[in-house]
Formats: sequence, C-alpha cells, structure tokens
Amino acid sequence: MQKDFLSVRDLSVYEFGKMLDKAAEVKKRPDKFRKALKGKILAMIFQKPSLRTRMTFEAGMLRLGGEAIYLAPADIQMGSREGAADIGRNLERWIDGIMIRTFGHRIAVDLAANTGVPVINALTDLSHPCQAMADFLTLREHKGALSALKLAYVGDGNNVCHSLMLAAARGGTKMAVATPPGYEPNPEVAAWAREDGRDTGFELVLTNSPEEAVSGADAVYTDVWASMGQEAEKEARALVFAPYQVNAKLFARAKKDALFMHCLPAHRGEEVTAEVIDSPNSVVYDEAENRLHAQNAILIALMGRTNVHD
Repeated sequence: MQKDFLSVRDLSVYEFGKMLDKAAEVKKRPDKFRKALKGKILAMIFQKPSLRTRMTFEAGMLRLGGEAIYLAPADIQMGSREGAADIGRNLERWIDGIMIRTFGHRIAVDLAANTGVPVINALTDLSHPCQAMADFLTLREHKGALSALKLAYVGDGNNVCHSLMLAAARGGTKMAVATPPGYEPNPEVAAWAREDGRDTGFELVLTNSPEEAVSGADAVYTDVWASMGQEAEKEARALVFAPYQVNAKLFARAKKDALFMHCLPAHRGEEVTAEVIDSPNSVVYDEAENRLHAQNAILIALMGRTNVHD
C-alpha cells in the first residue's frame, strides 16, 4: 500500500478487497487489535466540522491502543497562519499519522507530499474515500458479492459520488448516477473509474433520469443537495434538485429488497423522505458504524506494525 490514503485510487483492486476483509475482521474480533496502534498518535486536522469523522477516528485510535489529538480550524489556521507544507513538517516530528478534513483536495495532497508520516483524507471537495470504504463494507455485509450488484446514486455529482464510483470500479459493482444537468460528477473522475474498472466487470451509466438510474438497483444512495461551503446556493439548488428526491415512488423502482444509503447528515423532506430513510430498507446507521471499522483497517495498514495483507 502507498504511504497515504488520499483517494480510493490509492488502493489496487486486490488491496481494496483485502482492506474490506481487514475491516470485517476488526469489526468481528476487536480484542485482537486492542494494541495494534499502542503508543501511536494521530493528529486530526479539521477545517470542516463533523460528528462521524471525529468520533470514529478518535474512538478508533483509542480502541486500537493509540491516541488522537483534535486540531480545530482556529488552532492552526491552515492557509493563513501557516501553509500545509510547514504544518506537515512540524507535525511529523511529534506524531505518527495525520488525518485531514478540509476543502480543496490540493491541501491534502500538499500535506502528504511534505511529511514523512501517513496522511489520511477524511474529506475534501473532490473525494471522500473513508466514507466509500464504509459504504462498500456495508454493501458487502448486506448483499454479498459486490460484483453482482447495481448501485444507484441520485443527486449531486460530488465528492461522495466520486469516491463511490472509484470503489465500485474496484468491486466490479455496476453503478448508475443520476444528476440534474450541470451537476454531473467530475468527468476526469468518471474516466478514472472506467479505466480502473476495465477488468472487474464495472459498468458506469451517467444520466439525468433518476428513474433510469434507480430501476432494478440493489441499493439507492443519495446525499445532501448543498454541501458545506455551498450554503449560498441552497435555495437555488433546492429547486433544481427537487425532482431528484428519493421518495417512496422513486425507491419503488429499485428491487424490493434494495438498501437505502446516505452518508449523513440527512435532511428529511429534501434529498430523501422520512418514509424512505426511516424504513426497514435503510442502512444509514450501519454505514455510520462501519466508518469506525473501515477506518480502523486503514489506520492499521498505514500506522501499525502489520499491513493490510497480514
């Protein structure tokens, strides 16, 4: 595995499968890994707030025998008081790994390029790889072989959508993405997914029709219409995305036992109705739990005495 985990692309097809295996083992046998990161310290840089990211990384380090230090935006003032390169060169003298949740993807790339310790991307505007690993762990738990599945994504072609496409390419999962015109996923990321999935059975359909995307799906995924940093666009986006709401009528086009998925936080009555997200088909809290286990596998692979292949 590479030094850092900035994108799902940092994992080969083989490593992607092995990482999910390790996450499942960590979840099933937590006592085995109580000392996996004994004496290790993770610095957690937050430029965006979060419930799930902070709790799962901090609790994860504690469960693995290590410690985590939370660095709020005001603590280091990245970009104004100091740049990412200088921050990384300082932190590497004191700690064993860095997790960053930020805006521009270049910030995470620059941080990783200028420090000798592993850097984990906990979210950038381009990518949300830890979420995708948790999502595919959840898919595998509920549905079995990833290569037999169709995943539908409805909404904004954002960072979550990008990482899901890259994960689907490695799992051989068929994926259909429905977005309003002008809100499609980054074309370069879509091209990467198609390239990475040439030999896995991966298929990618990009459409403006939510009905087409959801038809026959094994799982239906959506995300908020306006992400952090897009608050000024919220009202305009609400009008554009209204036809893309995942409601009972749209969800009924998926398979009868289809899963509903969401990275959370969710806005009931906007991108999804309460009837769907609170239904027995919903696995949103399983996804949230699996952030812990997927990230623990990543932490062990990057910071532990053993790697993902052990």
